[in-house]
Amino acid sequence: MENPGQEAGTEINPTRPNLLTVLCILTFVGSGLNLFSSLMISLFFDTFKTVTASIAKSMSLTGMEVILGADRMFFVVSSLFYASAIAGAVLMFRMKKTGFHVYTISQIMLIMTSMFFFKLPGSSVFLDVAISGVFVALYSYNLKLMA
Repeated sequence: MENPGQEAGTEINPTRPNLLTVLCILTFVGSGLNLFSSLMISLFFDTFKTVTASIAKSMSLTGMEVILGADRMFFVVSSLFYASAIAGAVLMFRMKKTGFHVYTISQIMLIMTSMFFFKLPGSSVFLDVAISGVFVALYSYNLKLMA
């Protein structure tokens, strides 16, 4: 039986849960800031390396040699994956199941990109894997509600 006022063959849009809204907003903010910074670094790479090297030297920051050893291509590739993570979040915000798959693949590729460009062992990216895993798990909790 159809609902009054609903045309035949159309579906009622599901209501977006609050958890999904919060997750999408957090993804927009986090991935958006990372996209912006990766784009800026890739565009102004030589200046970035010069400034970062002088700051690391003057403040005696350890571990900065890893970032200073990064190639411009790392930031370009990261920008693409952050943009696709945002696209996935937009799709999930619109209650599209495809967004979950786009977002999840983007997160996996971001982790693999860090491991590839920095030659990092899997244990050194534990925090990235943990945070991405929590987001993917929470997004998957809402997957059954998406079309």
